[in-house]
Amino acid sequence: MKLSMPRFDQAPVLVVGDVMLDRYWHGGTSRISPEAPVPVVKVEQIEDRPGGAANVALNIAALGAPAVLVGVTGADEAAESLCNSLAAVGVKTCFQRIAAQPTIVKLRVMSRHQQLLRLDFEEPFNTDAAALAVQVEQQLAGVKVLVLSDYGKGALRNHQALIQAARAKGIAVLADPKGKDFSIYRGASLITPNLHEFETIVGHCVDEAELVAKGARMMHELELGALLITRGEHGMTLLRPAHAPLHLPARAREVFDVTGAGDTVISTLAASLAAGEELPQAVALANLAAGIVVGKLGTAAISAPELRRAIQREAGSERGVLSPEQLLLAIEDARAHGEKIVFTNGCFDILHAGHVAYLEQARAQGDRLVLAVNDDASVSRLKGPGRPINAVDRRMAVLAGLGAVDWVVSFSEDTPENLLREVKPDVLVKGGDYGIEQVVGAEIVSAYGGEVRVLGLVENSSTTAIVEKIRSN
Repeated sequence: MKLSMPRFDQAPVLVVGDVMLDRYWHGGTSRISPEAPVPVVKVEQIEDRPGGAANVALNIAALGAPAVLVGVTGADEAAESLCNSLAAVGVKTCFQRIAAQPTIVKLRVMSRHQQLLRLDFEEPFNTDAAALAVQVEQQLAGVKVLVLSDYGKGALRNHQALIQAARAKGIAVLADPKGKDFSIYRGASLITPNLHEFETIVGHCVDEAELVAKGARMMHELELGALLITRGEHGMTLLRPAHAPLHLPARAREVFDVTGAGDTVISTLAASLAAGEELPQAVALANLAAGIVVGKLGTAAISAPELRRAIQREAGSERGVLSPEQLLLAIEDARAHGEKIVFTNGCFDILHAGHVAYLEQARAQGDRLVLAVNDDASVSRLKGPGRPINAVDRRMAVLAGLGAVDWVVSFSEDTPENLLREVKPDVLVKGGDYGIEQVVGAEIVSAYGGEVRVLGLVENSSTTAIVEKIRSN
């Protein structure tokens, strides 16, 4: 399945659900308490992160999509911390504040990247369901997807009213379900239970066939558009009426902490669908995002650059031969990670020791080396009849195998000036014994503040000389 980075900036999503604050106390442990056989943690850092439905909204915003959050909190310091954190990343918050009840807080005591203890401060909210429905109705205009982030804490008491209001406006509804009664999600476009939640409703599934059969029955009974079952180390299974099941393997390279993984899945799904992706592609993107987040500590968000890099790895474009379009995406990601882009170009008809040494010098000027290669027609114009010896696809394949080269791209003009205007490298390098002002494209790079550097060449290394020697023999 081919994946691409969606236009998240054009994908507004409304999240409604149980808002909570994830608070972390970090500190070292060096002794056991004399009062009881427990470690003593010297708290050195206090960290607040949005949790629950707030984490879903945070993940959506981190991808670059506009996010609105409707939920219920107390009128306390924890609610202010949530509002400030979410506002800082551009999430619009519409909270129903209940003065007599505390904002839900989950406090985790951490030491040496390990969770020692969790303390929950919570009471089920006595939500004004009618007032919350009015808030949701006011925010539906302009959004493309509604997410119900249900943790069973009392914010959502009128699921059907919210689902019907959204569907009447043609807005897809995604629900992360909780509890033993899934009928409250009837008519949703998609629900995303984990395997345990799913089997709590339908009973244990002994094999894939039974899971698919029971899922199909659930979709029919609840009039669901689709069902996504997240299965931990076994990946995800997407079920849709009249479609074959889609099984996606887990993508995590290393599982460090599964906290918030479900939030990451539904947020990436929602933003991707709002951006116009088809459901299978959106699920595949959510699977990639989940594989990233479980490698992080605690409740965490996935950024657009992180997801883009995962997509590039999936497409095999992290290194190697790229199209101009793929190259620009790869460079955008590299810059988002603070990497310095170096650019050089040439024919590279017969690769020799001089080329290898020069490219190693070029790569040392930054973090990523873009190598632009003249296509066959332009080599022939520059070098004369009988050249190139090797076709452009073979030249690029050999160059892509060099450790110094990150990306190889071809161009058809005699000079790479048009490509330089698009790539805008931080450093343009060229080998030779001439001045910087003689380097093709130097004025383009210098105009936007880039650097131009001339590197030396290895003596007695020349493709032309090699060709002439072969001909003379």
